[in-house]
Amino acid sequence: EQVPAAVLEHLERLALVDFRDAEGVRRLQEAVRFAERLHEVDTEGVEPMDSVLEDRCLYLREDDVTEGNCTKELLKNAKEKIEEYFVAPPGNIPLPKLGERETFEQQS
Repeated sequence: EQVPAAVLEHLERLALVDFRDAEGVRRLQEAVRFAERLHEVDTEGVEPMDSVLEDRCLYLREDDVTEGNCTKELLKNAKEKIEEYFVAPPGNIPLPKLGERETFEQQS
């Protein structure tokens, strides 16, 4: 089943993932098929959970700061930054417009 071009564009913008090549589209289609199988699960009478550990008391650990004040060292790892912020994802390519997407899918 083909994933509509508008859905692909929306997913790319949400996930910042490029689905322009055939492999990317194939992997997305596999993920959709897997997710569709979840509709087969009978959830009648099952209440939503707040946590998978909701039957246990969750204990918090102390939040002790052991390191810090290392902004300059951390920003040395950034491929691209603006002021004191990482630009993520690094090296992301511009996504095609909707019309370009349809042209690509027809070629593949």
